[in-house]
Amino acid sequence: MKRWIGCLTVITAACSAQAADLGAGKAKVEAVCSACHGLNGISVTDAIPNLAGQKVAYLEAQLKALKDGARKSQIMGPMAAQLNADDIANVAAYFASLSGANASAAKSDFLPQLAKSSVAFPADYKSTFVKYHTINFPATRQVRYYYANPAALQAAKDGKDLPNGSVLFAEVYSAKLDADKKPVTGSDGFFVADQLIFYTAMAREAGWGKEIPDMLRNDEWNYAVFTLAKQQRPGVNQAECLACHKPLDKASYTFTLKELATVARAR
Repeated sequence: MKRWIGCLTVITAACSAQAADLGAGKAKVEAVCSACHGLNGISVTDAIPNLAGQKVAYLEAQLKALKDGARKSQIMGPMAAQLNADDIANVAAYFASLSGANASAAKSDFLPQLAKSSVAFPADYKSTFVKYHTINFPATRQVRYYYANPAALQAAKDGKDLPNGSVLFAEVYSAKLDADKKPVTGSDGFFVADQLIFYTAMAREAGWGKEIPDMLRNDEWNYAVFTLAKQQRPGVNQAECLACHKPLDKASYTFTLKELATVARAR
């Protein structure tokens, strides 16, 4: 009986692959998935899994689980949520049809737009921005301080979407550790900052989103990570930031809009 069920599963998966539209799957991969997983299923960074040559049934199961929330992923969840049943079948079949480790790492045509951010380091943020929030990051033993420029602050105060010209900026610090290598917490409940390690920013201007695929696009927002030398960190793939913020379209694509509005209205 178990053997029969196993055979049925294999036959069902094979039929699914045959019914899928490989051309449509390739088109969807070119339009979105290739930003992270590569056009030929070989990922663009070591932190992202290769999908070339994976089993159809496995890929379909993972995409369905991500779509319905059974599998949690801040980045892949919003992407899978935009796929219908045919998209999932087609994408899974396309990736499964590719060669595995021997495939070349072909990249999408729009990857340069995702690797290149238009965000500039706000040199005057200390004097012109307002600090509005602090967040602990226990998993990375970091604490981050968030700042907003006047355009973002005024819009949040007025209860409006953050407009072009808005900049949200964060200083990222390693947390001070105790003798047991655990973050030291101050009287305010936040980790005590130790060393500044990098900066992050999100900003928007007219036209900044025009070359980003619709499934990833966050209106006109671009994202960037800056080194201590205040230069954009090389190799950052905006696709991950865009996917993570994608579900926040009702909150100006911002995780901290509520905190920003609270501080803005108190000023």
